[in-house]
Amino acid sequence: MRKLFGGIILGVAAASCAAQDAGLAKHAVVVRAARMLDVAAGKVVSPGIVLVEGERIVLVGAEAKMPAGTEVIDLGDTTLMPGLIDAHVHLFLHPGAEDLQTVQESVPERTLIAAGAAKADLMAGFTAERDMGSEGAGCADVAVRNAINSGLIPGPRMRMSCNAVDLTGGHEDAIGYNPAQKVLSNADYADSAEEIVKVMRKQRKGGADFTKIYETGPDLFHDAAFQTPYQYTEEELTAAVKEAERTGGVAGSGRGVAVHATGEPGTGYAVAAGVASVDHAYQLSDATMKGMKEKQIYAVPTFAIAEYFAEHASTPARAEWDRKEQIYHAAEFKKQLAAGVPMAVGSDVGPFPHGTQARELELMAEFGMKPMAVLQADLLNGARLLGWAGKIGELKAGYYADVIAVPGNPAEDISATTKVVFVMKNGVVYKRP
Repeated sequence: MRKLFGGIILGVAAASCAAQDAGLAKHAVVVRAARMLDVAAGKVVSPGIVLVEGERIVLVGAEAKMPAGTEVIDLGDTTLMPGLIDAHVHLFLHPGAEDLQTVQESVPERTLIAAGAAKADLMAGFTAERDMGSEGAGCADVAVRNAINSGLIPGPRMRMSCNAVDLTGGHEDAIGYNPAQKVLSNADYADSAEEIVKVMRKQRKGGADFTKIYETGPDLFHDAAFQTPYQYTEEELTAAVKEAERTGGVAGSGRGVAVHATGEPGTGYAVAAGVASVDHAYQLSDATMKGMKEKQIYAVPTFAIAEYFAEHASTPARAEWDRKEQIYHAAEFKKQLAAGVPMAVGSDVGPFPHGTQARELELMAEFGMKPMAVLQADLLNGARLLGWAGKIGELKAGYYADVIAVPGNPAEDISATTKVVFVMKNGVVYKRP
């Protein structure tokens, strides 16, 4: 733990200095590289030139009329990209027994761990993220978000949900423990539409940006057949979506409800209710896929966590079960792509090491998407899902200066996203070669 605390203290000092620098009179910075990703056009252009003043991009692709005294950062044979977006993270989790972390570690300790996780993700090139539940830490995630925003600690720009919402006896309700010990759930209880709305209002009061709801679980997979019980009815989920719309959802988008939903009928109920995203999405019916395409509801596959669980399973039998489920999900993923289901990129990082989640982009390409389509799902769809469309996800004048650089050409080899060599967020450089 001493090593962890030391790293966080150093990170705090570095971030504070960065914040002070950002607060000075705006100075111009040109970031130059051999190539640049034009994600909206679906191509890589040469050369890559981005002019930044303060926290914003002011010019892309030209060096005319550069202000006097402009600092030049030449990154050589790399490709400039917008900062990566992870739409499904858990800052308050780390590798190990998830259920025991909330029992053995205090919320203050977990908050410090979350600060370290945020820094690791930023240094890996993820400049925006959506935290899908603090896993029993309540609205401590809001404190992490606010500390990042104020420059106290380094990290991505964040959307926070506080705890997830779950039934009594549901997916995260300390199943397997002696009930007499009254081990707390990792989520907030809600057993009716009225209780869901009440919990949402308390979480909004605590500073939540959106709501995460557990809609399915536990999963059953046997003889290539997938089953999972639903937790909330369509009507109950509709009440949640309406409450999110009333309060503005994420950044006024009105789409502030995301669900953990692996299969039918829960995935169908969630889409009928109009949620923002269906996370995991192992199984979607034809009707559900059609609804997602029509309503632009994103599937967030989370392949990376499933791969990690298979590689670190407690028994060979469990590893085989996890691998077979991943194969099933990959096959369903291809059907979803063919049906035109919109995709966003979320890794479920936390149970596996923070800062390694670009593996998710590799797996989405491995399982059927072209590299450019994966990049567009991550950057364009991710910005929309997080409520920052028109502000992040592209290298474009007026956007926040979230700029990273990778070796090679990510449109040809998506693994380049796992080798980020330069990170700028909000005009502040956090990593350079």
